Amino acid sequence: SKMTTLRRFVCDDLFKIANINLDVLTETYNLGFYLQYMAKWPDYFTVAEDPNGILMGYIMGKAEGEGERWHGHVTALTVAPEYRKIGLAGKFMGILEDVSEKIYDGYFVDLYVRYSNVVAIGMYKKFGYTIYRQVIGYYSGEEDAYDMRKALPRDVEKKSVIPLPHPVYPSELD
Repeated sequence: SKMTTLRRFVCDDLFKIANINLDVLTETYNLGFYLQYMAKWPDYFTVAEDPNGILMGYIMGKAEGEGERWHGHVTALTVAPEYRKIGLAGKFMGILEDVSEKIYDGYFVDLYVRYSNVVAIGMYKKFGYTIYRQVIGYYSGEEDAYDMRKALPRDVEKKSVIPLPHPVYPSELD
């Protein structure tokens, strides 16, 4: 929608994200966690605001990994229920992918999603992500995650997205 503003997340936003984080599928982090991301990876922390200054959603991420495993990671992507289905998630992911490619020169973007979150898995597939591996008990030891990836132009041969044939445990993640 044309009245939506996409901008960098700022400290004041921390007091406005409660409406977004009420969704049960959204992981809520402590204040220090958000501040750390704002300080270290500000390019990756984007918020959408409606004309009345109400936050509609946000994305936060980081760059990590060694060598050919250097990549952009989606730590959290969430859109408030009343603002879903208007393309915000796609805009957020596009920004994060651009930052990963143009600023950090990563090989791929990855994210973790609950095994049971069929809607999110379908959405990420629509954005060009594929399931790279299954991580056993990733969510508090109770639920598995899919590690989904999308290769960036630097990964010319798309080696980063060749799926692993067997599940892994969180202790095996690099």
